[in-house]
Amino acid sequence: MSDENSNRAGVSRKSGAQSYRDLLVWQKGVVLAKETYKITARFPAEEKFGLVSQMRRAAVSIPSNIAEGQARNTTGEFVQFISYAEGSLAELDTQLTLAVELDLLPSEKAKPCMDSIAELRRMANGLRRAIAGQGPPTRHS
Repeated sequence: MSDENSNRAGVSRKSGAQSYRDLLVWQKGVVLAKETYKITARFPAEEKFGLVSQMRRAAVSIPSNIAEGQARNTTGEFVQFISYAEGSLAELDTQLTLAVELDLLPSEKAKPCMDSIAELRRMANGLRRAIAGQGPPTRHS
């Protein structure tokens, strides 16, 4: 991974990622998941098994897929799991949009999460491209 791509992906230039916990994209994904839990706690009780459940599942899936992918044995698997995280980001974006349009969440409360989603999309895309640019699947640490 080049220094430029490593920096965009949130990995230290000196050491690289030894664990998914070293990845800034994972760290920010955890923050987004926690924020999603906080904002959905204020939703009506009848949404507990609807939108609340879907939003929390999508939000938790983002850092979870980054972690699982990094823990896999090949670069190809890591790239695949980053793509899953990108899909979960799109899901959560859609669900936040619905929550705002259904008046379950004021747009000013959704904005920080939407901004975080946009940032995480860029970071995940950069990480995926940086990893995929390494060539054929290989073991990674």
